[in-house]
Amino acid sequence: QVQLVESGGGLVQAGASLRLSCANSERTLTRNVMGWFRQAPGKEREFVAAINWSGHSTYYADSVKGRFIISRDNAKNTVSLQMDSLKTEDTAVYYCATGGPEYGDIEWSPGSYDYWGQGTQVTVSS
Repeated sequence: QVQLVESGGGLVQAGASLRLSCANSERTLTRNVMGWFRQAPGKEREFVAAINWSGHSTYYADSVKGRFIISRDNAKNTVSLQMDSLKTEDTAVYYCATGGPEYGDIEWSPGSYDYWGQGTQVTVSS
């Protein structure tokens, strides 16, 4: 049973930083893309960032480009999302996800991911 567990969410003021982490229980998924998505109240889940199996390729939503950095440590089975210069519109529940084929290309559609964490709340106040 694959388990993804997010941590690091919280309440911060606009302009502050947060670092989200996601621990992956399944060693073999170090060969898969990992991604971060978010869902705000009343909105659909949206892509935030993703990283390929090696960590050498990343992709970001335009809304977070230049402010967020995704990284992974395959030795520790973790993926992180460093979020800087947070804005009120970044407020959402953040989910990490993984899946797809081994050594696959980055995908930004939620349907391309097989396993999801339970989510961690990020709230940015003005």
